[in-house]
Amino acid sequence: MFHIRIFNHYIPFQYVVLTLVEYWVLVLAVYCAHLLRFPNEAVSVLSFDDPTALKTSLYAVVMLCCTLALGVYEAKIREGFSGVAVRSIVAFFLLGCGSLTILYYIFPSLQLGRGLLTLAVIISLALCLLVRAVFFLLVDSSQLRRRILIWGNGAKALEVIKDIKQSGKSHNLEVVGVVGAQESMHPELDPELLLNIPVSLVEFCKHKKIDEIVVSLDERRRDRGGNLPLDELIDCKLSGVDVMNALEFCEREIGRIELSNLDPSWMLFSDGFKYSGARDVSKRVFDILISLVLILLAWPFMLLTALAVYLEDGAPVLYKQTRVGHKDKLFDLYKFRSMRTDAEKNGAVWAKQNDDRVTRVGAFIRNTRLDELPQIYNVLKGDMSFVGPRPERPEFVKDLKEQVPFYGERHRVKPGLMGWAQLKYPYGASVEDAAQKLRYDLYYTKNHSLLLDILILIQTVEVVLLGKGVR
Repeated sequence: MFHIRIFNHYIPFQYVVLTLVEYWVLVLAVYCAHLLRFPNEAVSVLSFDDPTALKTSLYAVVMLCCTLALGVYEAKIREGFSGVAVRSIVAFFLLGCGSLTILYYIFPSLQLGRGLLTLAVIISLALCLLVRAVFFLLVDSSQLRRRILIWGNGAKALEVIKDIKQSGKSHNLEVVGVVGAQESMHPELDPELLLNIPVSLVEFCKHKKIDEIVVSLDERRRDRGGNLPLDELIDCKLSGVDVMNALEFCEREIGRIELSNLDPSWMLFSDGFKYSGARDVSKRVFDILISLVLILLAWPFMLLTALAVYLEDGAPVLYKQTRVGHKDKLFDLYKFRSMRTDAEKNGAVWAKQNDDRVTRVGAFIRNTRLDELPQIYNVLKGDMSFVGPRPERPEFVKDLKEQVPFYGERHRVKPGLMGWAQLKYPYGASVEDAAQKLRYDLYYTKNHSLLLDILILIQTVEVVLLGKGVR
């Protein structure tokens, strides 16, 4: 699958096309609904002079955001087309109509009208499901799969194959084989994938229609036993075959940075890990605006949550805990208390599944993320950002820095109320989980931008509604 890079974040080109097509399908749906509702009234959704144009654009953008928020496109990978259909119905009728109702209350001049809106949503759902069915049929076609050849002789090559399978990318990527690995060294590797090339690498790539070669060697230097065929790989590049190292391949395709392939020199010279004053200012303005909007919308829920915590388990309602922030600076993080007051009488411990220290109200506010709302104060204060790696406790950070390579690099950006790792990996409660989540935190640290923050903010809706990653 081809990608385009926008503000350092990789987006599959096919999904960009699908988004544009669906935008115009949604516009068409409003136009069709208007014709059915008012057959004798002329309207142009394409004319900027017609007030319907702005209303239609707002409708289309809101519906697209709600579709993204409920993970409709990723649902095809996890749940099949039935998952896409169910999520689309929820996105259009519940989340979409609910969001539009709030916007229409604030900006009544942008309202489509109740009868017109209902008809437009029904037509939109039918047309979008048809478009998505055709799209997924085309994307799943073997003719459109990107054919990958892996050049590697060690565990790193095997890791790339596992990453492709576990991430669900196998529907648009096809691993043709691995060159350089030995079955005796990796018995878990499918023998059919082990290749010996009797001809030149260029000829082999032409014959097998290879689109990309992923270099995943434990050692590249010949004086240390490496077998990187530099001349042949350059010939392949000149003949139109893309050549990429495993680190950048996983970053592009999966949205994470593999620790096993990471070295300090790559972090220093790669395209990323850069300072931008404009980005920092825009991020701070974004944090303040979103925080103020959330306070206006969430204050009734905050009062009810505080009351529920107090009625069940008494005071204190809020829980203050020291966390490690930007550049290892310590700060006090605030949450609604979800555990018993004596939860840590024996010291700091990882939370676990079905933790018996969690109260009944605590379980509910954890599942709905209501316990996190007091952290809006941390965002306004500047200790945290709205989006960033989740902050950990200093007791855990000390051990994690000793056991997990590059763990301290996640502190080069402000911690966040929500993060890329929370979208991509379930709740972590061990050193191994922390290492897995670090791969996604490093991706964010390297590539963070306002666009990526907005995408994470929208996609977090699915996490909150479905209670993902909660213990």
